[in-house]
Amino acid sequence: MNNSNQTYTPEASGLNRFFTKMYGFMAGAVAVSALVAFLCASVFPMQVINFFAGSMWSMLLLFAVQLVMVFAISFKPDRSGLMSASLLFAFAGVEGLFLSVVLLVYDIGDISMAFVAASADFIVMAILGAVTKRDLTRIGTQALAALIALIVVSIINIFLQSAMITYFFAFIGVIIFTIMTAWDSQTFKNMYLEYGSQVNTTSLAVSGALQLYLDFINLFLQLLSIFSGGKGSKN
Repeated sequence: MNNSNQTYTPEASGLNRFFTKMYGFMAGAVAVSALVAFLCASVFPMQVINFFAGSMWSMLLLFAVQLVMVFAISFKPDRSGLMSASLLFAFAGVEGLFLSVVLLVYDIGDISMAFVAASADFIVMAILGAVTKRDLTRIGTQALAALIALIVVSIINIFLQSAMITYFFAFIGVIIFTIMTAWDSQTFKNMYLEYGSQVNTTSLAVSGALQLYLDFINLFLQLLSIFSGGKGSKN
């Protein structure tokens, strides 16, 4: 009996199926977040406002749950594809709750422009990362180091409340997540080619989808900060 169809091979058709699966999961996660954000902002706006305004510990707990989900998805490649996908969409749902604040605070025009710009940037860089023969490891690690610095500055700015700092570093954030989109796309392509026959490729695709989802969401938020001038502008 020929078992060749039961093994994973790093051929072009197999890689294309992997990419289709990974970007499909990523798009699905974005859709879940958008739906949850819309429902929370349109159906339960006061509950959302009260939650974020008066439940600091509940919000921190929710954020901690998200971190656990990220680690669970990223560092358990032998988990079943169904469980990995369920965790991804659960994470996207929780993220949608946080993103609902965007719909409550920012102007819909700024949100639309940021989403379109983020989508165009993401698609171009994801394709570039998938097809380029240049090793992006060096520039990717540099972008990761810059991201750590950006996080530190953002934490400091929580206390400074400077719109100028937010606006200026949003441009740097766009550059960082643009680079990381291409890097993550190439990284998971290489992981599939190297380990595709040793791991559950659906679970690997979900891990890649999570990283790309985070790249896209952060790219969107940085662009939104730019288009809004560094502050919310909803009338």
